[in-house]
Amino acid sequence: MAVGRSPYQGVSNVLRFNWHFYVVAAIGIMILLLSSQYLSKDWIWIPLAASSFILLTTLVSLFVTYYIYDLSKLYEFPWLDGTAGNSKIKILNINAGFDETSQLIANKFKDSELHICDFYDPKYHTEISIKRARKFYPPQPNTLKVKTNTLPYPDGSFNVVCVTFAAHEIRNLKERNQFFQELARVTSQEGKIFVTEHLRDTYNFLAYTIGFLHFYSRTTWINIFKSAKLNIIQERKTTPFVSTFILASNGTTF
Repeated sequence: MAVGRSPYQGVSNVLRFNWHFYVVAAIGIMILLLSSQYLSKDWIWIPLAASSFILLTTLVSLFVTYYIYDLSKLYEFPWLDGTAGNSKIKILNINAGFDETSQLIANKFKDSELHICDFYDPKYHTEISIKRARKFYPPQPNTLKVKTNTLPYPDGSFNVVCVTFAAHEIRNLKERNQFFQELARVTSQEGKIFVTEHLRDTYNFLAYTIGFLHFYSRTTWINIFKSAKLNIIQERKTTPFVSTFILASNGTTF
């Protein structure tokens, strides 16, 4: 568990910001159990099986969430360890309205120059969970409000750019492509971009069932990176459910 995080912070945040899903699940289970009282013995197994399925998938999703966000080394950012030797690096950390990583990155690179950007726009990024998260976690005081297609920095400004569980909130393809073109522009030739996301894959389907549709497939991400002329230097897995793509514009390797 990363320093500065409480033992159950990840799973409690998911419950807090997405409570409506769990309320719907609970109501669905109650309706199914009540309906079973009016069915014959030949058919009673259907609502019982359906309610058991809903309960099981809900518990599995919560356990996986706890495993990913609270038990794993996700928030220790092990993929950044290769940059730790240079204590004077310039870092850009970008979020989509919910920032739980900037302070952790600042602690990891105490002598670095950290810039924080928030591209959340309620007109375009309409997730209710983000709105709730912002009430509990206000932006850092030095956070700069930005647009996804115009980052207010000169070319090649940063050695490290981090985008953690944020890029998938850009649902419009054109906007997403423009965003990554901007990331490529503000990253130095020797710099790296670190994009951490869940993928729309088998593992996340088993964990979150239809909720995995909120994520993008690996192929989708690869196409986005190509459109911004970014090369995948490495893909690192933090648990089977989370990938961090390490990108560079010049094809260098670690």
